[in-house]
Amino acid sequence: MDKNTIIGILLIIGIMVGFTFLNKPSEEELEKQRQERVMQARQRLYEDSIARVNSQRALADSANAPQMLADSAKNKLAIDQYGEFGASATGTEKLYTIENKLVKLTISNKGGQIVKAQLKNYLTNDKQPLFLFDSKKDSTAFGFNLVTANNRVAPTAELYFEPVGIDSVSVVDRGEKSFTFRLKTASGAYLDYIYTLKADNYMLDLQVRGTGMDKVMGNQNSLQLLWNTKIKQQERSKKFEGRYAQINYKAAGGDVERLSESKDVDEKVIKAKWIAFKDQFFSSILISDSVLSDVKLTSLLGAPDSEYLKKYHADMSVPFDLTGKKATGFHFYFGPNHFKTLNAYNKGVPSEKELDLQEIIPLGWGIFGWINQYLVIPVFNFLSNFIASFGIIILLLTLLVKLILFPLTYKSYISMAKMRVLKPQIDEIHAKIPKEKMQERQAATMALYRKVGVSPMGGCLPMLLQMPVLFALFSFFPSAIELRQQSFLWATDLSSYDAIVSWNAQIPFISAHFGNHLSLFCLLMTITNIIYTYLNMQQQADTSQQIPGMKYMMYLMPVMFLFMFNDYASGLSYYYFVSTLITILQTYAMRWFVDEKALLQKLHERAKDPKKQKKSGFLARLEEAQRKQMEMQRKQQPKRK
Repeated sequence: MDKNTIIGILLIIGIMVGFTFLNKPSEEELEKQRQERVMQARQRLYEDSIARVNSQRALADSANAPQMLADSAKNKLAIDQYGEFGASATGTEKLYTIENKLVKLTISNKGGQIVKAQLKNYLTNDKQPLFLFDSKKDSTAFGFNLVTANNRVAPTAELYFEPVGIDSVSVVDRGEKSFTFRLKTASGAYLDYIYTLKADNYMLDLQVRGTGMDKVMGNQNSLQLLWNTKIKQQERSKKFEGRYAQINYKAAGGDVERLSESKDVDEKVIKAKWIAFKDQFFSSILISDSVLSDVKLTSLLGAPDSEYLKKYHADMSVPFDLTGKKATGFHFYFGPNHFKTLNAYNKGVPSEKELDLQEIIPLGWGIFGWINQYLVIPVFNFLSNFIASFGIIILLLTLLVKLILFPLTYKSYISMAKMRVLKPQIDEIHAKIPKEKMQERQAATMALYRKVGVSPMGGCLPMLLQMPVLFALFSFFPSAIELRQQSFLWATDLSSYDAIVSWNAQIPFISAHFGNHLSLFCLLMTITNIIYTYLNMQQQADTSQQIPGMKYMMYLMPVMFLFMFNDYASGLSYYYFVSTLITILQTYAMRWFVDEKALLQKLHERAKDPKKQKKSGFLARLEEAQRKQMEMQRKQQPKRK
């Protein structure tokens, strides 16, 4: 073996050692991998035990069996499956109701879990009591997987809890009341679910506390928590409602995040503070006093013919003290997606300064959300204190917005009017300079604008500054629960479409993208937009230079709005209709009051005064770009010859 070979082998060994060292997992990664292996082992044990017991039960209940198993044999099966918790594996399901003025919650002794949640002040689209979930159709499940010291997995959702001093129906009309459900073991240890409900409150507190559980479950410091819910259709349009149904969560120490609402999705979250199973206007939110770790979230779309919009699943790990010295605390929010209501709960949970629950309402990102939060919502709430009709409130809100934006609208109109009165001079430029010399045409036009003090962007910038308000309101109206089931004129629900014509036949493309109805407010909005487009094109200084077909493209946009907004909230279409109608009236009013002859005279006077002929930044940059381009063209001409 020569020297080079030895050096090569040593280098290879060094590279392998270095690579192994650099890729060595950290202590945190090793701990995470260990926890994942433990969780996977628990899951396998759970699945194996379920399969084994189900097989034994099937054999016991088979028609071919000579006789039913004796009670003692069944108890043995339960002990084999659940270990110390086998004593609580059999029983008869009983339901207990706790309620206040806002919510009516049903708790089952099987699993000690909430199996039905009714919001008492709301109804479904067909005027039936509104349930976020209903146990009759297995639409929800909440529970822990308890692992005994001898590796038996006992899911609390399958075990029977014993109510402690609880009436079948309890009403909380003042203060607060607590309700305890106890899961017992054969050795005398037990696990308590302590629910606390306050009067006039959508929040339900849950304390999970063990007594002597360290003797049953060995050495553990966390529990696996599973939470499933099917989201029921509550509104008229399943398709539109589904656009706003999604899982939201707040990362621990981070921002509020959202899962996709348009497809099946799985997502893993290292640490979270709360998880929201959200519909368009209502949510079930699980908030933890401690951090939820290793969270796995799943959102599945419901079948087209199903009454459910989505299926949500959350699998997570939570800290737990087996000795019972410290309880594991949770808070359930079963209520409306109402900004003021959610915002009021933000500072009511320990270990978190701001929960940001109100961010589950999609008010728009950045400046759009700020406009809704600090302008639209306060004005909307203020007006609703004095006016019962939300249609009138939307009208007043529209007038207020148009009043605030009027200076920009007026400035935009004046800028376009200046360019319009200069059209004869622009036509002269076009007559002198042929189309082949487009750069010279543009340079001469820019020189004219500079001379009279007109900016081509003067009409565009004010319009652009109005766009954030339009986009903000686009987010606000479909999410405003205040509009839900509020009628105005022919619209029976401002949060849904206002169909004047409906049909059942499925028409290709039309039914999928337009729907099987025609909304009147959407139709009126489209008509006013076509009229406004016509007026706007009439104000253009020169339409002769437009790209062929552009004129028809401008009219195509309002028609596209008819397809886009036909299934949207009628309150939004109503706002856009009124807003555009006011803009049209403003245009005619400004045409009446603005003297274009006097405006042209002012432009001529400015052109005669050299001191006023200062270039705007935009014009200066535009002229400089044109000058450089013309120079390049002149340099290239000899080469072309």
